[in-house]
Amino acid sequence: MSGFWFIVARDLRLSLRHGADTLAALLFFVIASALFPLAVGPAPETLARLAPGIIWVCALLAALLPLDRLFGADFEDGTLDQLLLTGLPASAVALAKAISHWVTTGLPLLIVAVPVSLMLNLDTAALPVLLLGLLPGTALLSLFGTAGAALVIGARRGGVLLPLLVLPLTAPVVIFGVAAADAAGMGMDVRAPLLFLTALFVAALPLCPLAAGAALRGAVE
Repeated sequence: MSGFWFIVARDLRLSLRHGADTLAALLFFVIASALFPLAVGPAPETLARLAPGIIWVCALLAALLPLDRLFGADFEDGTLDQLLLTGLPASAVALAKAISHWVTTGLPLLIVAVPVSLMLNLDTAALPVLLLGLLPGTALLSLFGTAGAALVIGARRGGVLLPLLVLPLTAPVVIFGVAAADAAGMGMDVRAPLLFLTALFVAALPLCPLAAGAALRGAVE
């Protein structure tokens, strides 16, 4: 376990040292969300109805931005080979990468979603449910993104292939995340979509690192 947390701490230190990736993801999230009122109009009722979908889609796209460097830099300089020689399973290395991605990208997006929601006039009753859905939702984005990033290691134009692999997997996450916030805004029961998001997270937590680990082993052999 010490080796596992060493990888997490190492990636967090590198992210702090190169904070431009996190800042770019947050700026993309805010700017993309701010463009929607210019397109659909500034009517408060329209923005409130569209706000959950806007936030979820923009958060998904913003989370994709740092993924191409999740394994790419380590693969190019040989660090990935050294990590896989430490005795840790490849799936544990992938899980450590997913945790570091969520801490440096998913968690900041979750925090920034609060002022963006207020900017889009989201119903105050729906805001806690939106954040509650984004908690497992951003973690799922990190897990799916880690698996996708591992699959495109060493591929030509991997940055183009990565969104094509990850976006279809995240469709149920966005659907049920938006459904939970919409249900809260209409005063309906929100348990079903939130439980579905939780079930997806529980299923993806072991499966995505295993798939990513298999891809990592194939990339370095």
